[in-house]
Amino acid sequence: MREPSEVRRRRILAVVRSRGSVRVSDLAGELAVSVVTARRDVEELARAGQLRRGHGVAPSLESVAQAQGPSASSDAADGAAVALVVPERHTYLYETMHGARTVLDAAGIRVALHITPQATRAERPLVERALADGARGLLIAPRWRTVAEEEAGHAWLAGLDVPTVLMERRPRRGSALHAMDSVCSDHWYGMHLAVDHLVSLGHRRIVLAARDDSPTARALRSAFAGIAEDREEIEDWAVVLSASTSEAAGDASGPAERQGAGDRGGPVSGDGLARLLRERAFTAAVLHGDVDALMLVQQLADSGVRVPQDCSVVAYDDVVAAFGSTPLTAVAPPKAAVGRVAAELLVQRLTRPGAPPQRAELLPELKIRGSAQGLRSDRSTV
Repeated sequence: MREPSEVRRRRILAVVRSRGSVRVSDLAGELAVSVVTARRDVEELARAGQLRRGHGVAPSLESVAQAQGPSASSDAADGAAVALVVPERHTYLYETMHGARTVLDAAGIRVALHITPQATRAERPLVERALADGARGLLIAPRWRTVAEEEAGHAWLAGLDVPTVLMERRPRRGSALHAMDSVCSDHWYGMHLAVDHLVSLGHRRIVLAARDDSPTARALRSAFAGIAEDREEIEDWAVVLSASTSEAAGDASGPAERQGAGDRGGPVSGDGLARLLRERAFTAAVLHGDVDALMLVQQLADSGVRVPQDCSVVAYDDVVAAFGSTPLTAVAPPKAAVGRVAAELLVQRLTRPGAPPQRAELLPELKIRGSAQGLRSDRSTV
């Protein structure tokens, strides 16, 4: 599914504001769009007064103002930047990144943005390069597609000699990173909001179609299983792997489907999910993340399953959930706030070293739209 232009332009603004100036051709490559599309987006943002248009370059208004100020050269020369490391093509974390940058800008701290490619274990060389360039602190959201990759990243991150704050990552208890500063969304609570909303609408048979290629995805799968098992109202539930993450399925740490009666395998697409809904009489689904949710809803419609008439849906992430032909009810983690709190914690660590480590969790909220409705008393199957 093609990324909506509004989301793409928010990503452009975040990148430009973090780097100060970006070539349009580089933007096109990072966004996986044509140079024509990237140039059109830059021109629209320039017309809206959100950035300036150069010859093949998109400079932010802030960078232009800084370049005209007397302190610009000294800020650029001192090398004392904070490194901000986030995965490429990850709109969710781009919002977190932008939240962090607002705090660092206000504190007068220069930001050096590093975009992690999708290759396995790509964060370490970027961080080492940033430290070699003189970075005095680090805000990082590692990709960590698998549990094994996450465990491998713990040792070298724990050994860094600069203040470091993890964003949207919660290392397991007792790990090498347990005592590292971290700020993330309380994804158990977010999943609780989704399930509780569906139960309040009368749904008793619920399926989670989830990713399994990030710590957040794995946390959501675990939370749903625990919540569904503990809720007496829920008669049947299942966790299935979204087919759009099938490339990562081979690295998945758990079974493709978990439910009270046993396990079944294989990532599911929309038609597979439709069959499961009919076979198990599920009336509601939680879908992670937003793009997957929109794609699955479209595929469900192709298979004759209407949302919300035949199946109520709650998405998880709320980045593009509102843009569907049926706007999706969604759990919205506090993405920008996570970045702001993480940056505030890093500034505190830089200015007042020696404070005890902190592990902060921020609560998501539920955005109710049109994709979930009360269960009709005459409908027990789709």
